[in-house]
Formats: sequence, structure tokens, C-alpha cells
Amino acid sequence: MSIAFTSGEPSGIGPDIALIYAQKDRNEDLLVYGDPDVLINRAKLLNLPITLMEGKTRKANELSIFPIKTSTRVKPGELNPDNSDYVLSLIRHATTDCVNKNCSGMLTGPINKAVINQSGIEFIGHTEYLADLTQTPKTVMLLATDQLKVALATTHLALKDVSKNITKESLIKVITIINNDFKYLGVEDPSILVCGLNPHAGENGYLGNEELITIIPALNSLKKSGINLIGPVPADTAFTPDSLKNIDVVLAMYHDQGLPVLKAKGFKNAANITLGLPFIRTSVDHGTALDLAGTGNISLGSFNTALSYFKTLTNNASPA
Repeated sequence: MSIAFTSGEPSGIGPDIALIYAQKDRNEDLLVYGDPDVLINRAKLLNLPITLMEGKTRKANELSIFPIKTSTRVKPGELNPDNSDYVLSLIRHATTDCVNKNCSGMLTGPINKAVINQSGIEFIGHTEYLADLTQTPKTVMLLATDQLKVALATTHLALKDVSKNITKESLIKVITIINNDFKYLGVEDPSILVCGLNPHAGENGYLGNEELITIIPALNSLKKSGINLIGPVPADTAFTPDSLKNIDVVLAMYHDQGLPVLKAKGFKNAANITLGLPFIRTSVDHGTALDLAGTGNISLGSFNTALSYFKTLTNNASPA
């Protein structure tokens, strides 16, 4: 089956990624969800040969496409709120095909959350949108590099909203998903290091009590079921070499607690993985890079990493 690739924000580098990727023969079937005119016009800017096909192809200079038209003309580097529903329609169509097993899973290109919200559509992010589309009660955002993997207890939230969204029940669900789904990454019994929320993991209640009333009770409950947990560990030491020794994944309490460290270690060579969905989903770890759209001056490092993790997840999810 094909891998569904949503080309994302049309004025960004999502279309460029697909076109540059298609310049060589390849081993996988990639089905690109996007506007044929956007791809053809972008190929001209990039001076790349391309033939769009409504059927499978792995040949150089050919690309399989699921055609969906933009609402208005696209200029590279210029966001237009009128195309916001188009961006979301790519995800909706690809999700339907993945749920119906017409595709083996989804690899998503970068989108711009701000312009979607500017259009009047309330949108938090891919992770939350895919959970809603598939009616999945809980998903987990995991960023992965060769050196480090970081999962998030909460995803795209304002800092003021983080604490009230961390409950014993939510942590138990998140950690259970991590523990269960890491087998698809080839790890049957993952060692999970859990960060505290507050400085010094709360300093025994003197710098916040979330560790005492929420995090520690959740970890104690899960340890009884045999899950391999360490923590809560102060976030300022959680990512030191000694702390990470023999650790498979770090669970950060919020977005900017863990991801700056991961991206410092592996930006452009990391992938975003959504755990808990009824199909495999990976993504690039970067944004739309509007200033680079149509220039050809981009790296496929993160795309290649996302594709590599997609294959790993697919192979480990397949029956022996």
C-alpha cells in the first residue's frame, strides 16, 4: 500500500519536499495529497522535471498524486487564510484512506497553525486534529532522533494551562500508550524517564505540589503493573548523559520542557510520531520555511528520518 503524504501549507516547502524526493527511483509508493497546479508550478521554479500520476509509481521524475484543489492561487512564501480549509482537507482525505486501509499510514508535511486560526478555523495541531478525526480518546506526541526520544504529557497548550491538564488519569493513559506502542519501535519493555513539572521536581512540595499529588501517585500505580519508570526527575538534569543512560524515552510534562533539548541534538534529522492512532503517522520536525519555498535550498533530512521511522513502525506492526 501507498504511504499518504500530505503536502501541507501550499506556500511553504511541503510541495518542494515531495518534488525533490521524486527525482530518484525509490523503494516505496508515496501518494501525495495536494494541488497538481501547485506542484507543477513549484517544479518549474525549482527547475525539476516531474510527471504527476493518478496511479502508483516509483520511477524518478514521477509522482503519484491524490488531486485536491486549493481555494485560491498560491504564491510561494505568502500565506493566505483562504487556503486553510484546503490544508485541512488534505489531512481529512488522507485520514479516510488510512482508516479504510487504502494507505499504510500517513507522513505529514508542515503546516502553519497561525494562518489556519486566522481564517476562523480553530486548530491546535496535527496530533490533536488526527485524534479528533479518528475519535481516538488519547494520543501521544513523540519526537525521535537516533540519540534521543522525547514524549509529551501535554502537547500544544499555553503554559498557564499545562498544570490543570496534567492529571493522574491522563498520565496513566499517556504512559500506558508509550509502554504499549514502543514495541513498534523495536523496544518491548521501554525504560521511561519522567520529568517533574516544577523546578527541582517540586522540591518535596516547596516549589509546587503537582509532583506529590499527581505525578508520583500515577507513577506508583503504573510501577505496580510492571512498567519500567524512573522519576519524577528534575528537568534540568533529566537530559544529562548520566540520567539518560539505559533510558529509551523521556516523558516531558509540556512542549518546551523537552523539545528544545531534542531539537538541539537532532534538528532536521528528527521525526514527529503520533502514538495511539489506529494507523501509523510520522511527520517532519520543522515548519513551513516560507522563505525557502521555491528556492531549492532545503534539506530532506527530517523527511528521510520520518520515512525511516515510518518503515520501522510498519515492519514491527506487521504480523511475523
